[in-house]
Amino acid sequence: MSDPALGLSMLGLIVVVIMLGFPTAFTLMGLGMFFGFIAFYDPASPWLDNKVFDLMVQRAFGAMTNETLLSIPLFVLMGYVMERGALVDKMFHSVQLAFRRVPGSLAVTTLIVCTFWGIASGLVGAVVVLMGVIAMRPMPNGGSDTRRAAGVITAGGTLGILIPPSVMIIVYAAVAGQSVVKLYAAAMFPGFFLAFLYLVYVIGWAMLQPKVAPKLSPDKQRAPITPWVAHIAQSYSPRMLPALFAAVVSPARALRGAAEGVRITWWMLLRSLLTSLVPLTLAAATLGSVWWYVTIYSQKDANGPVAEQQATQKTPGATATLPEAPSSASSESGTGLAEPPTDDAPKEAGSDSGLQEPPGGVEEPPGSETAAAPPAAEGGLQQLGEAVEAPKTAAVPEAFYTGFLLASLFTLALLGWYYWRMDAEQFEILRMLVSSVMPLATLTLVVLGVILFGITTATESAAVGAAGAFLMAWQAGTLDFKKTKEAVFLTLKTTSMVCWLFVGSALFSAVFALLGGQRIIEEWVLGMNLSPLQFLLLSQAIIFILGWPLEWTEIIVIFVPIFLPLLAHFQIDPLLFGVLVFVNLQAAFLSPPVAMSAFYLKGVSPSHVTINQIFAGMMPYMLIVILCMVFMYIWPGLTLWLPQYLYG
Repeated sequence: MSDPALGLSMLGLIVVVIMLGFPTAFTLMGLGMFFGFIAFYDPASPWLDNKVFDLMVQRAFGAMTNETLLSIPLFVLMGYVMERGALVDKMFHSVQLAFRRVPGSLAVTTLIVCTFWGIASGLVGAVVVLMGVIAMRPMPNGGSDTRRAAGVITAGGTLGILIPPSVMIIVYAAVAGQSVVKLYAAAMFPGFFLAFLYLVYVIGWAMLQPKVAPKLSPDKQRAPITPWVAHIAQSYSPRMLPALFAAVVSPARALRGAAEGVRITWWMLLRSLLTSLVPLTLAAATLGSVWWYVTIYSQKDANGPVAEQQATQKTPGATATLPEAPSSASSESGTGLAEPPTDDAPKEAGSDSGLQEPPGGVEEPPGSETAAAPPAAEGGLQQLGEAVEAPKTAAVPEAFYTGFLLASLFTLALLGWYYWRMDAEQFEILRMLVSSVMPLATLTLVVLGVILFGITTATESAAVGAAGAFLMAWQAGTLDFKKTKEAVFLTLKTTSMVCWLFVGSALFSAVFALLGGQRIIEEWVLGMNLSPLQFLLLSQAIIFILGWPLEWTEIIVIFVPIFLPLLAHFQIDPLLFGVLVFVNLQAAFLSPPVAMSAFYLKGVSPSHVTINQIFAGMMPYMLIVILCMVFMYIWPGLTLWLPQYLYG
């Protein structure tokens, strides 16, 4: 049998063996070792001198030294700590009260909590199980259809592997050699857009068929009002914001009313006032952050060199001293003034950084090696001027200021309407939201913000997230030594699985390429003369079909690397292709017969809920996933705009 035939046999055999139930990581390593031994076999050499053993060691060492994988155990630990800390119960109740008047409020609440909880944990199984325990009984008891309830929980639970921070994105980055930060930025908008499509479907379905998702009973729509809050509302005003302002400024009436043994203090009134101002503070912080980043931070990076160059050109004698820089030795640090004139410098830079460097650095220097120093210096000044005049960040467009003004006015109007309607009951709901949702939302924003803005690396951000999860669970008083030990053990188990899987896939792909299997597939695809759209449809269809019998880990580490070398030929951005794969793998969790989300939910559902009902409830959401992929191809900016804006 020829080597390419052996390679194709490997590819077919791995699918069969995995479907038989063998562990994926060790199956990959076993097949890689077996076929690699055949590929490297030399009858003249002893068996133990086969090079496949050296390849195994090299691939294992490469996985151990891969810095991209360092953030996996920390992100996984963050998710398991919050899952074991049982921090989601209070959040579900408060969000349900906040959306109690929305059609299909229980389904909407489930989707919102799944989205936020999935972002924080990144664990599909944990989110589906938790939401199944919390929401699977109340939704049918409230009149919701069982299939619809199952579909909402399973679809919402899978969002955790798409919206950053996600372990799947980290594994793809390690396999494809892409930046984790750019992939996080690219997956941000598609993830929230898919969640938005889910919400539109749920609310639209509840409005068209009210019997399927009836409104909650009046007693479940009311939030309990504590006696001291009722006392403040009666003593000052039914609108809580002016009432709390008045109580803080003139607390005499408030302090006289000890409601049912609750001692009211001035500090309690001040804390309540600050709590009522949380929506205003969040709106101001969001708008201020956007204004600071767009108009100050990004423009400072772009215009700083321009200002320095202009100041240098205005300084007397600057043009006289600059030509001496090339001749004063290139030992002065890499300011860029000494490199452009010589032919050696561009060649050396190109050899260091590969073919990814811009072509200008190679083509700019003159072909003659005997160029005089003054012309070289002028060439260096021209290149320096060109680099300064073309900053990476474009000027802020005028449309931004108009849009920012309209957004600010709309936000002020919305806040005014909210505070005008905020009575004692609404204030109690706000207090519950602040205590249950705010810590998780703050931790999530910090973890994602420091990554996207380049303040920390993904590994450092994961460490911050893990520490924040411990603090949240400790503050809630729900994490003891036993639960901490369970979280650490599960983290070790999951991380070991991912890392061994990465070692096995590295060995398998190396042997597969050595046998010529990769070349055969590339020649087959290129011989079909496909357009980029046809190639995308073919690759995504194959991944979609593979999602039926296989999990996302096998697809990412075994089959996605087969398509990666072909992206350059079809001029497809690896970021766009990767996010399309992420969205496509959402369907893998929702597609029978191996829809893992369905089996997770079945394990915690009432006995009368059948697996066929869960499968039927997931089907509409699978179609929504395909619709999201269509939007992503028609409008690539949905995926590529944010990484291009943040990182150029």
